[in-house]
Amino acid sequence: MKRMSGSGAEDGEKPERVPARRSTDKQKAEALPAQARIPNELIVLTGLSGAGKLSALKAFEDLGFYSVDNLPLELIPQFAELVSSSREINRAAIVVDVREGLIDQFPSILKKVQSALPTTVLFLEAADDVLLRRYSETRRPHPLGRDELVGNQIAQERRRMDPIRNVADAVLDTSRFNVHELRAHINAQFSREKAEQPLLLSMMSFGFKNGVPPEADLMFDLRFLPNPHFIPEFRHRTGQDAAVAEYVMSFPQTKEFLDKTADLLLFLLPHYLAEGKSYLTVAMGCTGGQHRSVALAEALHERLQHAGYRAKVSHRDMPR
Repeated sequence: MKRMSGSGAEDGEKPERVPARRSTDKQKAEALPAQARIPNELIVLTGLSGAGKLSALKAFEDLGFYSVDNLPLELIPQFAELVSSSREINRAAIVVDVREGLIDQFPSILKKVQSALPTTVLFLEAADDVLLRRYSETRRPHPLGRDELVGNQIAQERRRMDPIRNVADAVLDTSRFNVHELRAHINAQFSREKAEQPLLLSMMSFGFKNGVPPEADLMFDLRFLPNPHFIPEFRHRTGQDAAVAEYVMSFPQTKEFLDKTADLLLFLLPHYLAEGKSYLTVAMGCTGGQHRSVALAEALHERLQHAGYRAKVSHRDMPR
């Protein structure tokens, strides 16, 4: 029996040289075992100036995304093609903002990009007063120039960015976020490590007389509880004071409300997680946001932390 060499030629015969085929990056990726391949994806990070896009971009970069700031819109389809066929770059994030002059064309460009690889559009925004404060603190000019008041430029930017906001997969209000909380949100939403995707809970107290917080996902009205404001020794204290908190918690309806609300949240939270929600704001309101709402937000925050959830507490209307 004649033994065949690996090339298919008989021993002793000079094998015929076959031109080597150069594998493309895409072919090489397809040759990898299924478990070794990481799906390519693109994040388009956009929104209002001052809403935290650059901080978010740094968070994506830390997660291993190839990050590009302010790529011209007409180059995004070519960039998407490169990412879709690259072995070195499989996760990319780009910033698109008002500095780009072709904003109106973004929806049609997005369709081309989505045909090349999975794409998520994340739109960051914040309340006007928050944006004004951030510009005042940083003393940086608005990207639309110095010719008008910043408030007018913010309004103009909202109108110009509306075509992108309308096609966004997610709109994130960063009004109540600091840099660290924004980073935590990005990590929770886009990290591939499931262990790094806890739901971040924000317990907030507020006073109805100052308006309802627009960022609240769930809201509870505590004005059915006795008000410490009418007790002279408590009037100028807050719900963080031990005596005030003890007074609020001394009523049976307070304890029953706390028990039932905690049970409701502990029922809801796993379902929110299953749906991919990574940030939840629970607002507790009383008349002035000083006593009842503060005490209950603190108590509920403690219970949820004890249950293993990552939670923070803030008091919107409490004196500082």
